[in-house]
Amino acid sequence: MRNKIYPFYFALGTVGVYFIFFVVPGLMGFYYSLTDWNSYSDTITFIGLDNFKTLFSSGENYVSYIINTLNFTASTVILKTAIGLLFALILNEGIKLKGFHRVMIFMPSIVPMLVVGLIFKSILNPATGLLNEALRWMGLDFMAQKWLVDANWAFKSIIGVDTWKGAGYIMIILLAGLQSISRSYYEAAEIDGANSWHKFKYVTLPLLMPALVVTTVLNLLHGLKVFEAVYVLTNGGPGYATDVLYTAIFKEFSMGRYGVGTALSSLLFLFMTIVGYFVIRLMAREEGRDQ
Repeated sequence: MRNKIYPFYFALGTVGVYFIFFVVPGLMGFYYSLTDWNSYSDTITFIGLDNFKTLFSSGENYVSYIINTLNFTASTVILKTAIGLLFALILNEGIKLKGFHRVMIFMPSIVPMLVVGLIFKSILNPATGLLNEALRWMGLDFMAQKWLVDANWAFKSIIGVDTWKGAGYIMIILLAGLQSISRSYYEAAEIDGANSWHKFKYVTLPLLMPALVVTTVLNLLHGLKVFEAVYVLTNGGPGYATDVLYTAIFKEFSMGRYGVGTALSSLLFLFMTIVGYFVIRLMAREEGRDQ
């Protein structure tokens, strides 16, 4: 501490605010997850781990909500990264109107999810939606589906809409990473006889890894916190087929079952903490390699 420019007590105010507004509410939330807190009773009784037992009991759907959340997170991380990287590689080269293409691909990411959801509810309408009408016009009637009301397609449709909205944002981050790579590395690789694939594998990918780690973290956090896309497009339906953790938490609080809702929140917090720990360790390791 003696080597620091400022004394440690300069940070006490910030630490105090953080403790009051983040740590204390977090601990209170964990405590309430161990109670029968609800809107039908004025008393709150400690019930131990009963709420957590309810979450994992066979008669409830909470496990399927957890699986849906993990499925959504893994799918969108892979799809957004792959599509964003593809667009970044294409638009990093000297193609015509690349500035225009960059803006058009990035544009969906600045549109509010509520607006995107309403637009796609119209596009994916099974009877009058633009997508099915276009497929029928091309003679591809067999490909027309009940995109948002069929249990086999609803969750895939949500993943597709969220990927469409977020791929442009990932592309911009990866494009910045690509433009920070010096051309001298590629020139040296060409002198050594490297082809396009070798340059991508041995030059682009390793030097782009810090940007890829950042986009992966952003996609992970977004995927685990998904709510708007599901709520606007299907509201968890058909049945409970597309419900995720945050829509389940919202419904539990709407029904006045605050104890179960806070148990779900605590479970999600624990999972995000574990994931965040390993991701930060990965980022620190990548930074160590760059130095």
